[in-house]
Amino acid sequence: MIKNTDQYLIDKVLKGDTNAFGELVARYQNFVFTIAIRILKVTEEAEEVAQDSFIKAYDSLASFRGDSKFSTWLYRIVYHKSLDRIKMNKRHRTYEIIEEITDDSLDHIENGLEFILSEERTEIIKKCIDQLPEEDAAIISLYYFEEQSIKEVSMVTDLTEDNIKIKLYRSRKKLFSLLKGYIKSEISTQNGKAI
Repeated sequence: MIKNTDQYLIDKVLKGDTNAFGELVARYQNFVFTIAIRILKVTEEAEEVAQDSFIKAYDSLASFRGDSKFSTWLYRIVYHKSLDRIKMNKRHRTYEIIEEITDDSLDHIENGLEFILSEERTEIIKKCIDQLPEEDAAIISLYYFEEQSIKEVSMVTDLTEDNIKIKLYRSRKKLFSLLKGYIKSEISTQNGKAI
């Protein structure tokens, strides 16, 4: 077996090597936190959920059957732990209804992103994702940033693959609608005008 694959490390953990689990944590901690923060929107809560997710993963590691990638199994844990935290807190967040946008608007936004430096663009996209509803932010993050397949996102979220496709389509439109405000502001600033 190739050393340092997820399965190799899992086997070592199951044989009592707790340091091997530390390697898995190091490998996935950033994205586990990213999923939690995108859903919970509060740093302290996301940190707690990330920690709780790793504890649950460690405690449940013997039940990991390898039907999916370890990362998919782990993301499923953090996704459900995050949703459980929201239910526990009984938070009711409201979101503005985002207007429908046309394909021409999408082209305008994508062209506008070219004016923004790469670092700024990444930061703006992250801010806009944070404004999406929790489930949408998690699905976008899993699919686009962690490059999980539709099937893997479906396994993480317990939603059907068709439902994931619909949610990705709608979430992407919402995200572009949010980006539109940043793009207009950036273009106007570059032309010497402030909005």
